[in-house]
Amino acid sequence: MLVLKCAACKRKLWRYDKVGKGDVLRCHKDRITKMYASQQANHKIKCICGKDVGIDKGRYIKMIGKAFTYSGTKR
Repeated sequence: MLVLKCAACKRKLWRYDKVGKGDVLRCHKDRITKMYASQQANHKIKCICGKDVGIDKGRYIKMIGKAFTYSGTKR
């Protein structure tokens, strides 16, 4: 499980079950296990602080590379 955090304010965004050892480029919505602090407006996913962290593409969220950090282990 990975915990994704906003790079600007360090708030937790969501907990994500990452499969594989590659980078986190997409977060599939069915693998997000818990949402902490994120908002959606006009297909953009934002942190509560206002920074864009991703773009809603329907079944997944396309992540903006430098907008988030993560910790945890991938399976």
